Amino acid sequence: MESNKQARAEARLNTGLRNYWYPVAASWQVTHAPIGITRLGQNIVVWRDNAGKLNALEDRCPHRGARLSMGWNLGDRVACWYHGVEVGGDGQVKSVPAVDNCPLEGRTCVRSYPVEEQAGAIFLWFGDRAPAEADALRLPEELVSEEHSNFLCVAHWDCNYRYAIDNVMDPMHGAYLHAVSHSMASGEKSAVMQVVETDHGLIFEKTGQRGVNFDWVEFGETGTLWLRLSIPYRDKVGPGGPFGIVGIATPVDEEHCMVFFWRTRQVQGWERDVWRFLYRNRLEGLHWDVLEQDRVVLESMAPGARDHEMLYAHDAGITRVRRLLKRRADAEVADDPVAMLQPVAGAHSHA
Repeated sequence: MESNKQARAEARLNTGLRNYWYPVAASWQVTHAPIGITRLGQNIVVWRDNAGKLNALEDRCPHRGARLSMGWNLGDRVACWYHGVEVGGDGQVKSVPAVDNCPLEGRTCVRSYPVEEQAGAIFLWFGDRAPAEADALRLPEELVSEEHSNFLCVAHWDCNYRYAIDNVMDPMHGAYLHAVSHSMASGEKSAVMQVVETDHGLIFEKTGQRGVNFDWVEFGETGTLWLRLSIPYRDKVGPGGPFGIVGIATPVDEEHCMVFFWRTRQVQGWERDVWRFLYRNRLEGLHWDVLEQDRVVLESMAPGARDHEMLYAHDAGITRVRRLLKRRADAEVADDPVAMLQPVAGAHSHA
C-alpha cells in the first residue's frame, strides 16, 4: 500500500503538481483560431471570444472524442470539425446542429479551466478542486509593477520540468557553464552557500558575494511556483538596476516542458525606452545563447539521471525545493489539504 502511494506521488510530481496556476502559452500565441496544447499531460483547447476573453477546455468533443482545437471559433463556443457539435467555454454542449432536441444539449460534458492573462502570458489553473475554488494568482512584483519593464521568453525543452527547476536552483553553475557570458564572466568559482526562509519560500545564495554573478535564487509559492534571480549588468548596457529573471517551468508531459522566463529591469520614463531598445537590439540574442547552454546540458542528461546523483553542499537549494514539492505531491495523493500548505522545515539553515 505504501509503495503504491509513493509511486502515485512520484507520477504526480513527474507530470505536475495540481492546485497551482501554470503559464501555458504566451499571449501572442492565441489570437482568433482555437489552438490545441498539451500541458501537465492534459490536452487543452484555448481560444478568445469576440471580446478577446480567453476560454480553455479539455480538447475533446463529447460526441466522438475529436479534437475541438481542430474546429471553429464561434465566439463564446467552439464547434467541432467532425460533426459541428458546439461546446461553450463552460464545458456545456450548446448545440448539436445535426439533430433536433439532442439529449447532449445543455449537459456539461468536458472540463473547463480557470484562465488568467498576466504579464504577457496565459495562465491556467490545474486543480483537483472545483474551478470556483481556484487559489489567487500572485506574481512577483517585477511582472506586475509599473516600475518594472519585462520581456517574456518561451521555449520548449525535451526534459522533465523538474530538471529545469533544479537548474535555476543551482547558482554555482553560472560561474562554469555560463563563464563566457557578458553578464556572468565574473565571480568566484567556489563559495559557501546558505538557505534563508522567506514568507513564501526560500532564497539560496552564495555567502559574501552579491551583485557579481548569478549569486542567489529565490523560490516562491504564491498560487504558482516561480523562481527569481538577479544578474549584474555593466554600465555599457544602459540605465536601470540589475537584470532580473523570473522563471516558471510548466510540464508538458513526463519528458517535455515549457519554460517561461521573464527578463526584467526596474526602469521608468526614458530609461525604459533605452532599456527596451538595447534589449531587442543587443541583449536578446546573448540571453538566448545562455538559455541554450542550459537546454543543451539538460536535454543531454542520461535517462533517470536524478536516480544516480551524488550531491554536495552546493545542491542544498535543490534538495530543499525537491523536498517541498515531494511533500505537496504526497499530500495530493493522500488528499491531505493541511499538509499541502505546510512550509519547508528548517528556517535560516546553512549548507
